[in-house]
Amino acid sequence: MSRGMRKRTRRTAKAKTATAVGPTPDDPHEIAFFRRHPADDPLQAQPGQEFIRACPKAVRAKIYATLEAVAKAPPNKFAGGGRWEAMHGDMTGWFEDRCDGGDPRKHYRVFCLLDYAAPNTDRPRIVVVTGMAKPLRTTFTDSVYRSVRALGVEYVQHRTVG
Repeated sequence: MSRGMRKRTRRTAKAKTATAVGPTPDDPHEIAFFRRHPADDPLQAQPGQEFIRACPKAVRAKIYATLEAVAKAPPNKFAGGGRWEAMHGDMTGWFEDRCDGGDPRKHYRVFCLLDYAAPNTDRPRIVVVTGMAKPLRTTFTDSVYRSVRALGVEYVQHRTVG
């Protein structure tokens, strides 16, 4: 072989093995409504769904539209101009579907968790846990957020949806 010339060698590609993985944040999500566990609430209330149903019609339509858009996007790629927001501080891990409306106008908030280990589904879930309304330009108290987190703990313990 002359100088500067190399013998060409053929490289063989190694076979890639597929590994089984569960749902990822990039997958479209399904929307599920948290149902209280019978041990915690014999009536098995669905606080998130009950809240949304009690909202004024226009607010209810906006909330459902946002949830559907976020589920399709999915959540980590949704750009909704403040309609879907990750929460911070003690509420890290929670997401809010935000809507203003009604007469008199109020802030409507739907509190959601993302579940990538939900049973009986091959898709990740947006779990609507509960919701609350407040007057404009006000904040929820720490006790309100504590009650939301307590429902979240119950969901994670039992993963009951309806």
